[in-house]
Amino acid sequence: MLKAGLVGAGHLGKIHLKLLHQSDQYELVGFHDKDAENGRKLEAEFGYRYFENLDELLERIDMLDIVTPTLYHYDYALKAIDKGLHFFIEKPVTHTLEQAEELLQKCSEKGIKAQVGHVERYNPAFIATKEYIHHPMFIEIHRLAEFNPRGTDVSVVLDLMIHDLDILLSIVKSKVKNIHASGVCVVSKTPDIANARIEFENGAWPTLRLPGFR
Repeated sequence: MLKAGLVGAGHLGKIHLKLLHQSDQYELVGFHDKDAENGRKLEAEFGYRYFENLDELLERIDMLDIVTPTLYHYDYALKAIDKGLHFFIEKPVTHTLEQAEELLQKCSEKGIKAQVGHVERYNPAFIATKEYIHHPMFIEIHRLAEFNPRGTDVSVVLDLMIHDLDILLSIVKSKVKNIHASGVCVVSKTPDIANARIEFENGAWPTLRLPGFR
């Protein structure tokens, strides 16, 4: 059983803590959050051990679950790699492509296993349909959700459409040829509504729409 720790006990982090606690694959050692008041409140309410000192937590675990805002993913992933810890990291993996490539290289060099939280890959509905999908040429993907300030550190593309892009790239076995996209900022400072049309070299033309607020 792997000893697990978590960093970032916000809305999504609380869900991760619950699942780690319930899992028979992990022993939840504890969690760290920069907001000590929030950390102690969670410890008192649910019994998960709060570590105010992150290094103390890292010394006691085998893997780290990174559920902080995207801006801090890179720094915490580096800490995990330096400690020789495997890690799960929420999407988007980092704030920039260069940071993601650096983490990938470091993980490869040190034999670290890292997984990004593309959970829609494991959606039972998607899994059930995969064997029936062969050479798709016309695809429409729509995603609609109420506005939620939780994910506004990134655009709706990196918060929600990223799942649809991940699924799309897994079923269309061809390279991307062209991308036509538009987005509008309505409530937050990053696009809240987005529409994308992707042309693949094999002629497939998927359309992805997020016609509402996240």
